[in-house]
Amino acid sequence: MLITGLGLPPLAPADRPSPLARGFATYGTDSGHQNAPGVPLQAFALNDEALANFSYASYKKVRDVAVELMQRRYGRGPAKLYFTGFSEGGREGLTMAQRFPDSFDGIFSGVPVINWVGLQTSGTRAGVAQFGGGWLGPDKVKLVHDAVVAACDKLDGLADSIVSNYEGCKRAFDLASMACKSGAETRCLSQAQINAVKVLHTPVEFNFTLANGVRSYPGWGLGGEATQGTGPVGGWVSWQTGTAPPALPPSQTGGRAWLYGSGAIQYFIARDPNYDPTKFDPNKFTDRMREVSSLMDSTDPDLSTFSARGGKLIIYENMADYAQSPYAGVEYYKSVITRMGQANADQFLRFYVIPGADHMGYGAPASVDALTVLADWVEKGTAPEDLVVIEQETKPPFTTLAARPMCRYPAYPNYTGGDASRADSFTCKGL
Repeated sequence: MLITGLGLPPLAPADRPSPLARGFATYGTDSGHQNAPGVPLQAFALNDEALANFSYASYKKVRDVAVELMQRRYGRGPAKLYFTGFSEGGREGLTMAQRFPDSFDGIFSGVPVINWVGLQTSGTRAGVAQFGGGWLGPDKVKLVHDAVVAACDKLDGLADSIVSNYEGCKRAFDLASMACKSGAETRCLSQAQINAVKVLHTPVEFNFTLANGVRSYPGWGLGGEATQGTGPVGGWVSWQTGTAPPALPPSQTGGRAWLYGSGAIQYFIARDPNYDPTKFDPNKFTDRMREVSSLMDSTDPDLSTFSARGGKLIIYENMADYAQSPYAGVEYYKSVITRMGQANADQFLRFYVIPGADHMGYGAPASVDALTVLADWVEKGTAPEDLVVIEQETKPPFTTLAARPMCRYPAYPNYTGGDASRADSFTCKGL
């Protein structure tokens, strides 16, 4: 789909003017290919040029053409250039900072698909784990969700079904306690289902290095398993478990992770539409895995050129995101700190987390005027600290229903008392 830039960026508060209405020139790209009905989503990757364009090349090409068109139309180029992207767009934003660091002055990267090859391997693995009795149907997902809430909801000081202390939850939740003890039980998990949950929580470990020395893909955390957004678009059912057991040929009913992951294995890695993804062994595709990783993965921690020319980068992760593991963003942020040092990174980089929100921002307050925050940093030198995210009605009068701190990692919103719908009833507390 071609992004027109006529509306608001994803998750922007509904009462804000669009970038176009604020005087920005906007443009979009289809990433170098168009999907067609009846054609598998990833079939384009069989074409080397289309794959390179989708990986990184088209974003620089379109950026350069857009700047030339602005120059011709207005008689001058843009004073500043900004990139705002979410999910795949978040990966693209990081790709620009890493590969083409002179192209943008400010980049906002939300829930980015950073370690793409690792993610698709993880999605395939999760699907395979749910064959043969391991499927986690919606009723079982609700059981896990309720057990997580019971163990972890109050760790942040407030019982509101939002798991804000996501690291503390890992210590408090006991998956083994959910195992069925007899064949007659229903409100429990079979051993195959327990194993499937463990797969979701366990990193994928590779016996070889992907791009930039990466050797793993992190597991998912806890909280929001049964989140249902519009569509629905959230939680395990939408992404990891589906409304029916995974099957061949893959379909969305078995969960998007299985559909996307198995398709990536067939078309990006094996490059064989008839390949059986249930038999996938990364060790048999080492060279191709590395090749695709070098194209697709935005994991380079060396942002020194982007920083030196004055670029500013904001990354955020939703901690109840099951489309991609938010811990991939955590690991990337840590890799930048290791490479560049905390003091240097703080000059150009901010990393935030939003507990309880799913991939599309449902489940907890998650709306923020990211473009203003980014532009103020680039143009006024106003470096952002902890921010505030809101949940808002989407129609006039755009009433704010709830607000929370958007804490810089590694802090989370901890309830300190008062009206739980107000951001000042929380403080950002270290994990």
